[in-house]
This record gives sequence, structure tokens and C-alpha cells, in this order.
Amino acid sequence: MAVAIVNSKTPAAGDRLNGLVSWHADWRGLRVAVFGLGVTGFAAADTLAELGADVLVLASPGADERFDLLGVLGVPFVQADLRQVPAELAAQLPELIIVSPGFHPDHPLLLWAVEHNVPVWGDIELAWRLRDKVGTPAEWLLVTGTNGKTTTVQLTATMLAAHGSRVAPCGNIGVPVLDAIRDPQGWDVLVVELSSYQLHHLPANGPGALRPWASLCLNIADDHLDWHGSAAAYRAAKAKVYLNTAVACVYNTADVATLAMVQDADVQDGARAIGFGLGVPGPSELGIVDGIVCDRAFLEDRFERALELTTVPHLVAAGLGAPHVIMDVLAASSLARSFGVEPATIHRALENFHLDAHRIETVAIADDVEWIDDSKATNPHAADASLAAYESVVWVVGGLLKGVDIAELVQKHIGRLRGAVIIGVDRVAVREAFARHAPDLTVFEIDANDTVSNGGEPVMTAAVRLAASIAQAGDTVLLAPAAASMDQFESYAERGRLFNQAVHDFLGR
Repeated sequence: MAVAIVNSKTPAAGDRLNGLVSWHADWRGLRVAVFGLGVTGFAAADTLAELGADVLVLASPGADERFDLLGVLGVPFVQADLRQVPAELAAQLPELIIVSPGFHPDHPLLLWAVEHNVPVWGDIELAWRLRDKVGTPAEWLLVTGTNGKTTTVQLTATMLAAHGSRVAPCGNIGVPVLDAIRDPQGWDVLVVELSSYQLHHLPANGPGALRPWASLCLNIADDHLDWHGSAAAYRAAKAKVYLNTAVACVYNTADVATLAMVQDADVQDGARAIGFGLGVPGPSELGIVDGIVCDRAFLEDRFERALELTTVPHLVAAGLGAPHVIMDVLAASSLARSFGVEPATIHRALENFHLDAHRIETVAIADDVEWIDDSKATNPHAADASLAAYESVVWVVGGLLKGVDIAELVQKHIGRLRGAVIIGVDRVAVREAFARHAPDLTVFEIDANDTVSNGGEPVMTAAVRLAASIAQAGDTVLLAPAAASMDQFESYAERGRLFNQAVHDFLGR
């Protein structure tokens, strides 16, 4: 008698996946391939192994302690050039693939999955299905946007913690959601940062579709076009954040694209659109009136009055006074208020909140020149907000542009630039933008190959020295690269750290 091989092409396999909507469902023996072994890939493999699934991990070669940990877990893995489909993948006949966020939609392995009709989930869908491990599932508050996500997640979590909620900031912020949902203490609420990569893989409906308490898109500007393929595809991915929201869809009143996303989204009955912005708020909005940060959304008589949350001077004193940071405060307050956090609690939480390193961080002030590290400004939209916060700037700019045109940003801020120092491998596009829009501006360029290993000066040492030669009293030397960092640095954090070090070395302090 012939033995039938059941794979993902058969109705039985699809029916089984549809039924896997709980930690307590039967995941044993499910053949799952995990693509990638970064933070999310390892969390997926670890989780599935705990559930008893038959897991195979595929990752690029490299020295990583996670491979050793897979051995301890008894999870087989393949280290290979993943531009080719490994034989082990075809031999496994996976019923499901969990993909890490770094894999482009046109990656050969994902094209193989489409060809063989194997369902592909991201780690977020997997976590949503498994969220009941330790009892009543936590509510989810979702945060996305081109910029400001991490700060907003941290602000929201701080407000909720002050309210007494057991809260975990997780997702793209660094802690995998799969780790959060497996924490034995359990949570009341998760504040989940979602990248466009993670949103891309989320289903709009069905058993794996998220149903969040509240959702937020902070802003939209072209980014990651090399991954998504087009601006339209990038925006479509971001718009998924609002799907099936239960209570509050929070949008940016200064960014009409975010409002359009809310208007187009299928949400649960009773969900409200909540706007936030720096202007005077209308009903169902948060905003600012005469320096007072106000809530006109979460009170019964919102057509007649507003609730004070804090004031702009208080935010300035707390180091949160830059306009784009105030926007993050308003957005976070919207999410927190949707969950019942009182205004006085928000005020108290903001007094004790501090921005992470490398986010408009003052490195030093010397001879009336302020040195600012905003290495986290990894795209033009973030750099735009950073530049707008200062009157006269020596701009340290450049890196990996990720397919985004920087010319419009250069043109917009010419009036506030004292000069510029270009770093990174994508220098030609930056140089041409300055040549076109500011031909008389003093601009220095640091060759990407001019590094210590080649007998040259370290990139940031040169950048600081050249910036100092331009800066005058009252100026701000601003590291806001408008580009990713991986061309010359391990991360934006290392880029910022080396800038900090170079500034202190230059100033002799």
C-alpha cells in the first residue's frame, strides 16, 4: 500500500494551520522551516521547539552563539548561501515557513515557498496565535511609522507602568514578541513596535489576523524602498497596523496619509479615529493650546473642554521639547489614554522619562557650539525633523540611502545650514544634491575608504575635525545622517558612540 505524503498543498495541512490559534493547540510534529537566525528567527525556533514542532532553521554562514544554542535545543540547522534553495529544505517538505524580517519578498527562498504553496508567517502572526500561554492574553497596542516608533513605544510603556499595568514594550524595539508572550509572569498589555517588514507578512483576516486594542501610525515618508519595491507597497504595509482595531486608531493630523489609512481600514465596531498634532486640537484629538498639552478625545464633554496632560515648558525641562519628540509624546498619550491612564499619571511619567542614547542627544557644548548626536536619524524623514529643531547647523550626513532621494531634504533646509560633512558610501547622491541646491555652501566629503585600516583617519575623527572648522558661535553640529549605518559601522548606535568619542577627544574632555 502506498504511503501518502501530506504537505502544505493538501487541504489537511491547511485545515491544521487554521486550527493552530492557541499555545494549547497541538503543534507537535508540525514541519516548520525558519528562515534567518537573528533575534526574531531564534525566538521563533526556540518557541516552536518548545511546542514540539519539527523545526529546521536556514541561515547564512557566520559565527553566532545562537547556532550553539540551537544544538542545545536539538534543532537542526543549515548554514548556506541562501540565494540557492538548500536540499534540506526541499527534503523537509515544510508545512509552514516562519520568515525573519530581513528577507525581501523576492528572496529565492520565499519565491520557492510561493511555488510550492507553503504558507509564510512572520514572527508577529505566530506570537498572536500563541498569546494565551500564561492565561488571559494581554491586550496589544501597535505602533508603526517611518520615524519615532521606539521612543513612542517607550513613552507609552512608561505611562502604562505608572498606571499600574503590567506592560512589556516589545517587537521591533529589540525584545521579540515571542519572548514577551512566553514570560511566565504574564502581562496586561504589550506595546508592540512593528516595522514595515513585519507588517508586510500580516494577514488582513483569518485566524492569524491581529485584533489590537489600539493602533498607531506616527508618520509616513518614503523609506525601505529597496525592500518593498515601491512607495505604494511600503505604505500599504504600514496601513495594515489599523486592521481590526477595537478601541482607537491613532493618526497624525499633520500627515494626511495616516488619516487615509484609518479611513480605509476595516476595524471593529466602536473603534474611534483619534488625531494628534502640534496645533489646537479639535474634538477626538490631542494637541497644544497656549503651551498646554491637551486631550480632547478621551472625555465625555470633548466638544466643550479639554484635559491638561502636561505643558511644553515641562517637556523642554525634561529634554523632550523638540517638536518631533512632542509629537511622540502626544501619540503615546493617545494610546495610554485609550487604555484608561489618567492625565496626572501621564504628567508624572513624563517628568521621569529620558530619551535613549543617539536620539537628539547633547554630546557637548563648547565655545557656544552645541554638538548633537541623532545617529538614530537613519532616513530623510527623521533627519528632517532633527534639522528643523535647530536654527544654524553644520550637518554630518550620509551612509546607506536605501534607495531614497535626499535632494528634497537638502533643498528644504539650505537656509539653516552653515555647512556639511558628507560620510558614507552613497556620497555621490548627497554631493550632487548639495551641488544642485547649494553650490556655495561649504561641504566636505570623507572618502569611505579613508579609514584606519587603510592608514587614514577614522571617519568620525575626520568628521568632527572638519565640522569644527566650519562651526561658529551659536551653531549646532548635528549628526543626523538621513541614512543607514551598516556601510561603515555595525549599527546606528556604534556610529553615534564613535561620534561622541570623537567630539570629546577633539574638545579634550
